[in-house]
Amino acid sequence: MKLKALLYKDFLLLIRDRAGLALMFLMPLALVVLMTYLQDSTFSAITESRVPLLLLNADRDSLGNAVERNIAATNIFDIHTRIGNDSLTEAALERAVARGDYQIGIVIPSNTTENIRREVQTNVLKAFNYEQDSVAFNALNITVYIDPTTKNSFRAMLMSSIREYAAALQNGFVNREIIANVNKTVPLPIGDIQLNNSPVQIIEQYARLDSSRIVPNSVQHNVPAWGMFAVFFIVISLSGNMIRERENGSFTRLLTTPCPYWLYVASKIVIYLVICLLQLALMILMGIFVLPLLGLPALALGHNWLALVWMSISASLAAVGYGIAVGKIAVSYQQAATFGSISVVILAAIGGVWIPVFVMPHAMRIVSKLSPLNWGVSGFYDIFVRDGDLFSVLPESVALLLFFIVCISVAIIYDRRKF
Repeated sequence: MKLKALLYKDFLLLIRDRAGLALMFLMPLALVVLMTYLQDSTFSAITESRVPLLLLNADRDSLGNAVERNIAATNIFDIHTRIGNDSLTEAALERAVARGDYQIGIVIPSNTTENIRREVQTNVLKAFNYEQDSVAFNALNITVYIDPTTKNSFRAMLMSSIREYAAALQNGFVNREIIANVNKTVPLPIGDIQLNNSPVQIIEQYARLDSSRIVPNSVQHNVPAWGMFAVFFIVISLSGNMIRERENGSFTRLLTTPCPYWLYVASKIVIYLVICLLQLALMILMGIFVLPLLGLPALALGHNWLALVWMSISASLAAVGYGIAVGKIAVSYQQAATFGSISVVILAAIGGVWIPVFVMPHAMRIVSKLSPLNWGVSGFYDIFVRDGDLFSVLPESVALLLFFIVCISVAIIYDRRKF
């Protein structure tokens, strides 16, 4: 009988919290749908969605034009050949890629086709004179610049696609040039002509801004991404504490002191701001001192401490504001814990913490701009990867501070309407 009574009591508690019950079922369903959609779109994005690519074809001849046509035919890249109305230069291309405006930049040097033709003519004549057994070229370089925020797995995948198409294209082009030159010569029996080396080399490097001295690595990418994820998980502790204060009567007693609600919120902001900053500090210290002990690169902090401090405060305030808003609106700890944890996971997913934004569908790229975790990760990337300064992180930090203000305003307005 006692067990039956306890079961009935717990059942009543459960069904009376209808909002919490709905969250327990709907939020996981939303997470499954979102993650499945993102991952499916990510795999199809490798061949279907357009990765922004900036191309400088200074050759403007057979090989350069063929490279441009074949890259476009892959349906992987969205090719751009100009930045605004200005003529494109290699320095401008590298800066645009380093800023993140484009994921990849390719530079085909001038006279590439003409130089290969000259090399082919020279080697064919040598072959007719039996001066050599194979054709050797002085390599010409096509430079590929990569956005420094691109994760290594996607960088390797993109470069593999580029190298595959480039190799097939250049071999076919060189063979046609050899045949054309041989046909111009008197038909004499000669030995087989084999390529001793590739005439065009693909040079891969990370794009850098003029002042950047940081080499991107896995640590530079993962510490800011998972640091933001950890900071926003403060929502569970903060909202839970607010709900417990309401349930045990502490919040009511505070209001009878009298204590204005804004002062109550200010206290929460100060305490949890310190907690978030400590979290970020520990993540950074781990990247500097612990990860190198495991054979990983050490975290490079950039060269502007003011930008790092400002970005850390902005991100922490955004996380605290979100926790206060959830804690004020939720009516039970179960609601706050379920909604808070899964919403942070969803914000991380659409914000590019797990899946790079550039491989998402176009609609999701727009949605990702609404995630505060995306703003935070982008801001820390500007510091850790692009070696940015305070000015470069202002857009992200201002967005985070506005998000904090909106969350606090929602909590205050909700409190006034409720009471």
